[in-house]
Amino acid sequence: MKKSHTYREAGVDIEKAEKSLANVRKNIARTHNSHVLKDIGAFGGFYELPSGKYKKPVLISSTDGVGTKLKVAMMMNRHDTVGQDLVNHCINDIAVCGAQPLFFLDYYGCGILEIGVFEQIVDGLTTACQQAGLPLIGGETAEMPDVYAPGDYDLVGTIVGIVEKDNIIDGQTIQQGDILIGVASTGLHTNGFSLARKVLFSSWKPGDYVAEIGNTLGDELLRIHRNYLPVITEITSAFPVKGMAHITGGGLYKNTIRVVPQGLKPAFNWSAWPVPPIFTFIREQGDVPVEDMRQTFNMGIGLVFILDDKYSGEVLKLAEKFEDNFYSIGTIVPA
Repeated sequence: MKKSHTYREAGVDIEKAEKSLANVRKNIARTHNSHVLKDIGAFGGFYELPSGKYKKPVLISSTDGVGTKLKVAMMMNRHDTVGQDLVNHCINDIAVCGAQPLFFLDYYGCGILEIGVFEQIVDGLTTACQQAGLPLIGGETAEMPDVYAPGDYDLVGTIVGIVEKDNIIDGQTIQQGDILIGVASTGLHTNGFSLARKVLFSSWKPGDYVAEIGNTLGDELLRIHRNYLPVITEITSAFPVKGMAHITGGGLYKNTIRVVPQGLKPAFNWSAWPVPPIFTFIREQGDVPVEDMRQTFNMGIGLVFILDDKYSGEVLKLAEKFEDNFYSIGTIVPA
């Protein structure tokens, strides 16, 4: 007689997935606004576009993940920050194009669905969404024991935003002599963790206090990726910003050059801002070449504005309003 098999025996527990979703449904609903027409659970997310506000609306979308920062969260057994990282990263990616976020969707894949971990992650997602006024209108939770090892998971987000066609910021008007204004990051954000983990966890544990950085290693690495939307909205409302760069994988140069027209390039004054101690610590512990550091990490600058030099003084003064750190970090020069 053939042995009977069930989906649960194969490693997929649909009832547990349904229970986990029921536990977080209220938190997700708190992110919704009047434009959301359906609660989660439908085959798709329903969002009514604002009427009359845009003459030529353009939708701008982005999909991204948190990378191996997730491994640090797993080591710390602390999963409430990576959801915030994901939302904020995605917001920044479309905000630098001039877009205002409309809605967000997430994908959570794991080997074994652990309800406590899942709830922490969704708590992080909804916290960041609420802070940004961004509805979480749908997603996918996938339990795949043959794809993910026990305890492992992946987290991916998709965001959609909107901008008036004439207000798209794409760098086309950038010219020689324009100034680069950098805005401070909160740390590594969500990039460079494969190198950071290789260097640091060969000698240190996540809970170890490191005097050079004034923090435990795990807490320092899990600092939340900053949401730059409030700063971007303020600056672009007051000044004719020509281009913006969200500094992610590839570092300052490779991200800024993405918005600079052919024939030009950004030239950075690398001594124009204080590099946070965590980057110095990684470089010294791993004997990492300076050029590798600059091509891997944000080095303390998470956002770059590009605009006419005549506005630089006024923009830098706004740092006081935000209790923030803005720096004049370079110029646009011939390639």
